[in-house]
Amino acid sequence: MAEKEPTTELDARFSSDKATPVSWSDARGLLERAQIYWLSTVRPDGRPHVTPLIGIWLDGALHFCTGPAERKARNLESNARCVLTTGGNSLTEGTDVVVEGEAVQVRDEQALRRLAAAYEEKYGPSWHFDVADGAFAGEGGRALVFAVAPEQAFGFAREGEYGQTRWRF
Repeated sequence: MAEKEPTTELDARFSSDKATPVSWSDARGLLERAQIYWLSTVRPDGRPHVTPLIGIWLDGALHFCTGPAERKARNLESNARCVLTTGGNSLTEGTDVVVEGEAVQVRDEQALRRLAAAYEEKYGPSWHFDVADGAFAGEGGRALVFAVAPEQAFGFAREGEYGQTRWRF
């Protein structure tokens, strides 16, 4: 999957007068290095669901995995639209990044092997996955893998001048 270069704009309504937009390359770096992401999905009855998880930024998309019977997988069956967020919990430092998109299941075994290697490289050998039947296979059983390519993303910078950046893909 080729990475799309987004248009970048600073939203002056929610930014300090001297703020500048966060570059997409900086935001992408945050997405690559983050250890934890928060996935927001919607239950079939319309109630929201949010859960922390680990993930990988690869080939222009955030990737995560989940067991087929888990709430997030069941939510994505009926509504693939979701939001992934990462950042800190400080009011005065850091940058938060919010990615909006559609979760698409990854079934290609070559792509899954690359992702499995990336998980192990990023999180260590306790996150080793084998690939079988279009999914990850591990000690916890079968895990479906999803990719979320950003359709729109936001950056909330809090160091120096507060700024809200929007990226449209």
